Amino acid sequence: MTVAKVELGRYLFYDKRISVNGKESCATCHRQELAFTDGRTRAEGATGQLHPRSSMSLANVAYVPFLTWANPSITSLEAQALIPMLGEDPVELGLKGREQEFVKTLRSDALYAKLFPQAFPGERGALSISNVTKAIAAFERTIVSMRSPYDRYRWGGDSSALSDSAKRGELIFFSSEHAGCFQCHAGWNFSGTIQFEGSPNAHASFLNTGVSTYAAPNRGLFEQTQKAEDIGKFRVPSLRNIAITAPYMHDGSLATLEDVIDHYQAGGKFEHPNKSPILHRLQLSDDDKRDLIEFLKSLTDQELLHNPRWSDPFAESKTRNAPASP
Repeated sequence: MTVAKVELGRYLFYDKRISVNGKESCATCHRQELAFTDGRTRAEGATGQLHPRSSMSLANVAYVPFLTWANPSITSLEAQALIPMLGEDPVELGLKGREQEFVKTLRSDALYAKLFPQAFPGERGALSISNVTKAIAAFERTIVSMRSPYDRYRWGGDSSALSDSAKRGELIFFSSEHAGCFQCHAGWNFSGTIQFEGSPNAHASFLNTGVSTYAAPNRGLFEQTQKAEDIGKFRVPSLRNIAITAPYMHDGSLATLEDVIDHYQAGGKFEHPNKSPILHRLQLSDDDKRDLIEFLKSLTDQELLHNPRWSDPFAESKTRNAPASP
């Protein structure tokens, strides 16, 4: 992690030349104003092919031990970056087979001719696909979200940061006698297991929550393990910035937070032998639901959505070079 490597990664993250149609970039599916999701039910690739699942938020992704909805073998951001770049089922960016053409394009760009040697000093052939993934991963590791009203209230000692409704919602969230959401969405990231320097090996946080009948190719961990007990098990996502990352669940099948709460109020939409035993019918009143939603809204980090350190550098350049208004 260096300043130069992160800045290079920011340019590459937003560079549309990484896609087969020259119109898509990493930021297409991970938009800053949506907490680095895309607002779609299912992600759409550069060729128009739909991904079977929705795009996950990149907020705090540096601390996430498993990086996709249902593949526990992808544990490094460098390895994960290759999936949208080179994957063919589904096609996302569609770079497969034109890697060297992309490298040649970057090599002819004066900006990258400067940025790559700065990011990888002393390295011969610094401009490579491997270093593209390293730079993008370095940028993604800086996307940290810990400045929400809830953070100011809980960790900053600002009692005025939350409304009374949100404070009641916090009690419901963390009460095993009420909603008990914390049982899956635990810790400061509201995501269960996290990893950090010196942390023990992470255990998998993949659960079946009765969202669907889990037909192929959306059968969760089963797609990797072929074990019947893994059907329907998907990664527990973070709830940070959840109010702006709709639609919800791996398949985008729940459109609003109200829908999500109703889903868990019912103990899950579908019965399934692998459904987590944590799930059971809840007895939340309409007031309880409103308070819980207010608490979830308090997890929105406005700085994450607007800070220029994570914004499109190409758009910044256009703004700087635009002629002044008469």
